[in-house]
Amino acid sequence: MDHSNIYNAASWTGPVGPAGVQAASAKAIRSRIAVIDVLRGLIMLIMLFDHVRETIYLHMQVSDPMDVTSTAPSLFFTRLAAHFCAPVFVFLTGLSAWLYAHPSAGPRSATGFLIKRGMLLVFLELVFVNFAWAGQFPPATLYLQVIWVIGLAMIILALVHRLPLKVLGAAAFLIIFGHNALAWMTFEPGTVAYYLWTVLLHRGYLVADGAVKLKVTYPLLPWVGVILAGYVAGPLYAATMAPQRRRQLLRMIGLGALALLAVLRGFNIYGETLPWVAGDTAIQSVMSFLDFTKYPPSLDFLLLTLGAGALALAALEPRENWFTRACATFGGAPMFYYLLHLYLLLGLQHLLVAVFGANHGVRFGVDHVWPIWLVSLALMPVLYFPCRAFARYKRSSTQAWVRYF
Repeated sequence: MDHSNIYNAASWTGPVGPAGVQAASAKAIRSRIAVIDVLRGLIMLIMLFDHVRETIYLHMQVSDPMDVTSTAPSLFFTRLAAHFCAPVFVFLTGLSAWLYAHPSAGPRSATGFLIKRGMLLVFLELVFVNFAWAGQFPPATLYLQVIWVIGLAMIILALVHRLPLKVLGAAAFLIIFGHNALAWMTFEPGTVAYYLWTVLLHRGYLVADGAVKLKVTYPLLPWVGVILAGYVAGPLYAATMAPQRRRQLLRMIGLGALALLAVLRGFNIYGETLPWVAGDTAIQSVMSFLDFTKYPPSLDFLLLTLGAGALALAALEPRENWFTRACATFGGAPMFYYLLHLYLLLGLQHLLVAVFGANHGVRFGVDHVWPIWLVSLALMPVLYFPCRAFARYKRSSTQAWVRYF
């Protein structure tokens, strides 16, 4: 594949001989691909704050959308930061799938890989993730959350990824922009339409009674739109795309999404079922404006998170320092990190109860938001070294299973 566009567009001032050209090529490729792991790792670290909140601050529940009048700003913005995690992660999953299907050797089918990994994620959600959250198996309620929905979205992508990009792009646009228009639709519990709609668009119970209940918290349809959008964005990361041009397009997409959000949300036109209102204070007005529905993700929710994600990809690509390297380490072993941090938090809760006792029912909890931030920062280096070891093993191993983590 011809990499000349990369060399010509890059602001590179090194040697012009063959060795210099090879060095520039390697650097451009690292920058182009590594930024995906960098951003993935960054949002995984942000996710840690929210999961620590659910470990030691669970007694202070947050609704969806959040209740601006009863939620402290510190808690509101801690939760808001976590809103960026799932959309950006699912988008990057689609983007990575395109890269898998279009290696330098030429296009290949990603069907088998995506189906097998999707099935693995569904299995991990049902067994290991649910156990980590509940601390028992089977839990009283099996929750079908983000890992489940990513798995199903990958399986759907596996079946359609060979369609023309224009078709996939149109489908992504229609789903992301159109699903809010279906929010009013409901069906009688117990009917086939109810079960189908619960899986696709309305969170709720698939099994509401019995020893083990089953609840969908991440409806599938909007996330299919997001993973398709990520796949359609894949050509931005083709080796023939000039880095400056790629970053320019990402900035245009990001700013365009945020500008559209400002109009749609500013005038309460479309894209969010809960209109924003001016509050008693400026901070309450800001909170109301940013109070979006996550389950399922509204159009405004996705414009904010994916718009910011596009800007982050553009900003992070040319950066290379200790922080981006650390983020890339986490982002290079996403499933390993996800399971590790959940079980670490499960162990932490048991340890806190054993040492300090249960002060909120059967759990230990803190009474302020700041310990969430402190504990999260303290856990990052604890998680870093196992992730680094696994990432190194993943790069050197010939075992097929490690690719799925």
